[in-house]
Amino acid sequence: MHSKMRYKLPFAAFIAASTFGVAAAYAETPASCVKGVDLSALGPKSIVGQGPHGEKAASADALALSDADVAKIKDKHFKVGVSMQTVNLDWSQLQVQGITDTLTKYGATVTGVASAEYQVDKQIADIENTIQQHPDGIISIPVDFTATAPTYKKVSQAGIKLVFMDSIPTGLKHPDEYATMVSADSQGNGQIAAQILASCVAQGGTIGLVNFGVDYFSTNERTKGVREWMQKNRPDIKMKQVDFTDPAKVSQIAGDFLTANPDVKGLFAVWDQPALDTLTSMRAQSIDVPVTTVDLGLQSAIEIAKGGPLKATGSQRPYDQGVAEAMAMLNALLGKETPAWVGVQSLPVTQSNVLESFKTVFKKAPPPELTDACKAAGPACG
Repeated sequence: MHSKMRYKLPFAAFIAASTFGVAAAYAETPASCVKGVDLSALGPKSIVGQGPHGEKAASADALALSDADVAKIKDKHFKVGVSMQTVNLDWSQLQVQGITDTLTKYGATVTGVASAEYQVDKQIADIENTIQQHPDGIISIPVDFTATAPTYKKVSQAGIKLVFMDSIPTGLKHPDEYATMVSADSQGNGQIAAQILASCVAQGGTIGLVNFGVDYFSTNERTKGVREWMQKNRPDIKMKQVDFTDPAKVSQIAGDFLTANPDVKGLFAVWDQPALDTLTSMRAQSIDVPVTTVDLGLQSAIEIAKGGPLKATGSQRPYDQGVAEAMAMLNALLGKETPAWVGVQSLPVTQSNVLESFKTVFKKAPPPELTDACKAAGPACG
């Protein structure tokens, strides 16, 4: 795409340049905007975001167990229930795998995995049903901050330990009503997506933000990361936002947004499935603009490998996050006070490191469909 345009400034220089110099350097949209990106200089090197209540991030290393702790845990044969917002995402499946593998390692059992499919009423029923099973702990990601809060309060009242992933329902107090919340550095992942997208957008260009229109901590932090990075480093770029509340309707919403805003020259989508649905809309309208996102699934990895519109993602490490959630639960079950927020480092993924990144995220070798896509793309893919 953009065959007549030129890439004028190395990415490392782009990051280091003054705001005026950065904007001026992109008088034209670069043809190979991600090629030559210095991954070592891309994205934050530590957790940049804060927890939902302004907490500083604790490292997952703080959850390590002593030999004596391990012996106590294995004697107890703890039982833990899991309540997800959905299990139809690679992210969700890797979280559950990390939780299950870790608890099994220490002699604990996952009693079941409930999937709310983004429905508040179903998650409330899931949590209440899990409470009735009398597990020692519950690990959960809430679908809604407010509506689920009274039900989550029942967990601690029943003497059950509670660990959250990514968000905390309104009004719950640490450590009385939950042990900890574990999440990726969503703001840091948003910064990665912003940096790559900015390298692809000309001076004075306009980008679109395909945002989750629900007050949700982790997704709020991603869009915040993009907005704040752009405002600080590329104030010449205009931003327009379109919100969705039903993930199943992203393709239509993104398509309507692009039709109404032909000036949009780049897009950020708040996680990888909305990004893929946005690509579907773009292709239906023969639109070819750069897209970045957060999270890495197999299909998004394949799109990045191909070198098409999906240029990069700031990836979470969901398996590692699941391990941290399980470790936090085991600490809580031993009666230890755990940090209010545990952060997991962000991971930049572009075409040049997509195979290595897949191994890091999925803890296994890339499947043939990804390696084949990489081979077909040529030496730029690695």
